Amino acid sequence: MLENLRLNKKKDKGPWLEKLAAPEKVLAKIKPGSCIFLSTGVAEPRTMVKSLMNSQAHNLQDLEVIQMISLGDAICGQDLNNQKFRLKTFFSGWVASEPISSGLVDLIPANFSRIPRLIETGRIRIDVAFVKITPFDDSGYASLGVSVDIARQAMEQADIVVGEISDTMPRTYGDTFVHVNDFDYLVENQEPPILFPRAPVPEVFDRLARNVASLISDGSCLSFSMEPLFEALWPHLAKKKDLGIHSGFFSDPLMDLVKSGAVTNRNKGSFRGKCLVSYALGSQELMDWLDKNPLVEFQALDVLASPALISQNPQTVAILPARRVDLSGQFAFHYGRGNVGMGPGEAGEYVIGTRMSKRGRVIVALPSRNKKGKPNIVLSVEGYPNSITNAEIVDIVVTEYGVANMMGRSLRERAQVLIDIAHPDDRQELMEKAKEKNLLYKDQICVGAMGHLYPHQISESHTFRDGTTVRFRPIRPSDEEEMRRLFYRFSSEAVYYRYFSPVKTMPHSKMQEYVNVDYSQAMSIVGLVGEPGQGRIIAEARYVKLTDSNWADSAFIVDENYGGRGIASFMLDMLIRIAKERGIEGFTSDVLSTNKAMMKVYEKSKLPVKASLADGAYHLTMDFRAADSAQARLVKGIL
Repeated sequence: MLENLRLNKKKDKGPWLEKLAAPEKVLAKIKPGSCIFLSTGVAEPRTMVKSLMNSQAHNLQDLEVIQMISLGDAICGQDLNNQKFRLKTFFSGWVASEPISSGLVDLIPANFSRIPRLIETGRIRIDVAFVKITPFDDSGYASLGVSVDIARQAMEQADIVVGEISDTMPRTYGDTFVHVNDFDYLVENQEPPILFPRAPVPEVFDRLARNVASLISDGSCLSFSMEPLFEALWPHLAKKKDLGIHSGFFSDPLMDLVKSGAVTNRNKGSFRGKCLVSYALGSQELMDWLDKNPLVEFQALDVLASPALISQNPQTVAILPARRVDLSGQFAFHYGRGNVGMGPGEAGEYVIGTRMSKRGRVIVALPSRNKKGKPNIVLSVEGYPNSITNAEIVDIVVTEYGVANMMGRSLRERAQVLIDIAHPDDRQELMEKAKEKNLLYKDQICVGAMGHLYPHQISESHTFRDGTTVRFRPIRPSDEEEMRRLFYRFSSEAVYYRYFSPVKTMPHSKMQEYVNVDYSQAMSIVGLVGEPGQGRIIAEARYVKLTDSNWADSAFIVDENYGGRGIASFMLDMLIRIAKERGIEGFTSDVLSTNKAMMKVYEKSKLPVKASLADGAYHLTMDFRAADSAQARLVKGIL
């Protein structure tokens, strides 16, 4: 709990007592037509706001109220049709969207990093500033607590500065300290703080978060917000190392991530060793944790939102929760009541900084469907509010069904990978619409209902003896181009070993049949190297169930540049394990007698292999049942 700092007028002889006043006295000093600044969120000066709303004083007319983010009494606790004051805000989310759309509240579009300058130059006028602060210490200093944003600039420009002293406000570090001499009047806070209880995480967001976390490498610098995605994300990041935080908001999930030990901020290029934020929104537990916490640095928006400062942090990852994504990679942010995430204005600066960051990446994340069961991946986001139409800024799109890499892909390839991660029941219609718009080949195969069979749970990585790390997952229809590139990297000998004929070309018509797998009858695993979300396929292994049998024919191939590392043996073992789990009783395989490397892979398998030679090729059989029986007899003998 916060340290008990209840105001004690009898014992405290500080100079602040001379400035203590009743709210009514303060309001009497305000002139008609004045512009009043209010601090944001948990730091909203609720006593002064409610006094302003309830006052019938004749001088309180035709006022403007300016607030960075409006989510408290200033917008919820009054009739916005009244003539007393009109609210202006810089953020269209939370509860402000409907009043803005109705013309009852004014939105000021602006890049966040430029807002302090607009106030400093007088372009945005501030006559009166109401800010919430902690109690003063023995040296006469208080803290702005959990809302720094533009408070200091507003105080410097205002003719009347009012501090609302609250003993529930956390005392935070950074550019937060203000002196008693900075205030004209002080008021005692009489209202509870605005807190936000934590909400349960829907299962779809946990799956989505797992996929997002797979793209976050050790040492990355992240930004968190208040959406369900981030509540779901932190447990999947808890085992990462040396993460950094440069975030507009500090929230409960971010607190848990820091507590897990995953955040050290040691790799950051700016504010090294500190979590850099401007606000905090969340529970009472969060407020208690932030009190006098040296790990968290609160700075104004001209610092926090500066693309130049963001770019100094290597491996900055911008995670943008979206409402819709179209087949070109354009997307729309959430809009309306309850949204405390980024909009186009705030995201623009963070995206610029991210793209300037060394190895920075922009990730758009969303469930494949919304709460009403409607598709979130659509043909076009044209007409959606809060949309971003420059698709080139997006590096990766993530849903609960997978990861789609946008980098370096054509519009056709983007459509393919995005359809792959759409909800399985939406893929057929998306593909038909894409064909109509000539985004896909007219003969493009769609697996339709078979999309539900894709084995998302099969995913693993392995580092081989030479240090090469390969990630393995089932093949997807959108792997067509990568598989074609793999084919053309093979030597004529490797192609002959794999296909038993001198195949020279692998056109779209052939390869699309190969990558569209019926996972009820077959399994295909690809191996990828490179960073998650943007890997290159260097190996493929598959089995196909034989007709009228529980056996399957097996085959695999590895890029010749990656031979001799044990990749083929690993994939064979992986394929055997998957096959046994799916009721396959054994493998067959046909291997040319001159293919010594492939024969060696099978010979090194943990299972007994029988071989018969005919017409220059070995026919191999691996009986899983016989191996299991032998293992069972061995265990029984030991016992």
